[in-house]
Amino acid sequence: QVQLVESGGGLVQAGGSLRLSCAASGRTFNDSPMAWFRQTPGKEREFVAAINWNGGSTKNADSVKGRFTISRDNAKNTVYLQMNSLKPEDTAVYYCAATSVVSGTYYTEGGLYTYWGQGTQVTVSS
Repeated sequence: QVQLVESGGGLVQAGGSLRLSCAASGRTFNDSPMAWFRQTPGKEREFVAAINWNGGSTKNADSVKGRFTISRDNAKNTVYLQMNSLKPEDTAVYYCAATSVVSGTYYTEGGLYTYWGQGTQVTVSS
């Protein structure tokens, strides 16, 4: 059974940092893109960042550009999201996503991802 388990969320003051981790089990995703999305109550899921299979190509949403960095460690089957200069508007549940499709690029559309984690809450206080 494939599982994605996020960790690292929590409460932080504006301007602070958090590092989210997403550990995959049940299969490897070393040749597939992975991504982070987020969602707040009453809003649609929002793309945050994506990374290709080897980490050589990444994409950030405009809202987090220059503040968030996505990375991966294929030896650990884990993807990370380093979040710096956090703002109250970054408050959301953050989800990790993965696909079994072998691809050299990344995907920014949630519908292209098959596997999702349970989410981790990030709350940024002003």
